[in-house]
Amino acid sequence: MAKKKKSTDDHADSSSEYAGREFGISIQELETLMQTRGHEGIQQLNETYGGLSGLEQKLKTNLITGLSSDENDLSTRIAAFDRNEIPSKLPKTFFRLMLDSLQNIIPVKIIIFAIILLTLSFYYPSGETFEAEGKPKEANVAWIEGIVIISAVLVVVLVTTFNDLVNERQFRALQSKIELDQKCNVIRESTVRQIPIKDIVVGDICQINYGDLLPADGIVVQSNDLKVDESSLTGESDLIKKHESGDPFLLSGTHVMEGSGKMLVLAVGEHSQMGMICKVLGTIKEENNDDKKINDNNKQNVTADADVSKRQAQPGSTADAAKLQEVMPDNANQANNEDDSDRLNFEERTTLQAKLTELVNQITHTGRKIFILIVLVLLVPFVIEEFAQRHEWSSKFCSHIVGYLTTGITVFIISSPEGLSLTLTISLAYAVKKMLKDKNLVCHF
Repeated sequence: MAKKKKSTDDHADSSSEYAGREFGISIQELETLMQTRGHEGIQQLNETYGGLSGLEQKLKTNLITGLSSDENDLSTRIAAFDRNEIPSKLPKTFFRLMLDSLQNIIPVKIIIFAIILLTLSFYYPSGETFEAEGKPKEANVAWIEGIVIISAVLVVVLVTTFNDLVNERQFRALQSKIELDQKCNVIRESTVRQIPIKDIVVGDICQINYGDLLPADGIVVQSNDLKVDESSLTGESDLIKKHESGDPFLLSGTHVMEGSGKMLVLAVGEHSQMGMICKVLGTIKEENNDDKKINDNNKQNVTADADVSKRQAQPGSTADAAKLQEVMPDNANQANNEDDSDRLNFEERTTLQAKLTELVNQITHTGRKIFILIVLVLLVPFVIEEFAQRHEWSSKFCSHIVGYLTTGITVFIISSPEGLSLTLTISLAYAVKKMLKDKNLVCHF
């Protein structure tokens, strides 16, 4: 893991050096410019980079004719500034989905008790046989109960796992199709071309119109009463007017609500503001989580620093949010990993599943009490009757005790409403397939 992290960091550093060498500006500089924004961003743009014309020269583009269609030039830009893609989480394996299905403790308890029941069914004290008085010898079939119970639980788990696996694959296929269908108008060699969003590179000139979702971070080149809704990123509910001399910075993931214009792309993929937010939210898998080990003192210091950063941060400031991200990501969150995982497992349940789980737990607790009561009701009179009369210990006593435990465990397993989970699982699987025929995909995230 450490080697993989190191190679990733080396790749990022080499890309930054390559970008600085080829284009005179690095990925980090563009990220910093987009994070600063506001009056400071405009000042930095004019003083450090020579304004819009300076960026045009550094990025080797043309604000009027756009980029060339040369594949070598596009490949060079991808190598220097990365692709316009945000990597998604790796798909869950069949084994991982099966483990998720076993997160509920009820099936695990039932399997454990079924194994105990199966084990007890083969126990016969010395001297005991299957023959009863006046009856022929019969085969031992008590083990069938344990096998049937274990099989029923496995059916529930396998049906749930297979259903989730099929749904996830269908959604990933649909997501890939949607990504290919998303297009954007760019100017290349003085010609307006419609290309997939993932093919946009730094230096492209994009045409943006009313209703568009901005595919990357950039700066306004031309504005025709352009107004953008940035509430999804900054929380600002009012529309922000964008123009060359005022606020020229455009953020990926925001919507164009009025007007039209042209944009010079400055940051794409993971390096855009939307990509950074996805990192914070955990959409992009951080590979260095397992490499960092911190003690309790460090956790307390990081938490204190995070609190100070929160108080100092202004609402809607992405730069301050980035500073807070640098303080908090791995250290403060690792202190509560177990609580977070438990909370996520609970939040992933639907309302019906949560209520059903609560009902199952209540019935199971009642079944546990009945199990204890039955064993005591059967065992106490037997002990009083046998030992009060000073009978000598016999292997038959073990046979009786095992029989009482078997009876109690059987009652407990029967009282556990695992059939409710099986009913819900089969119903959901059937409903999902029916909805799929109507072109409706349902997936559990």
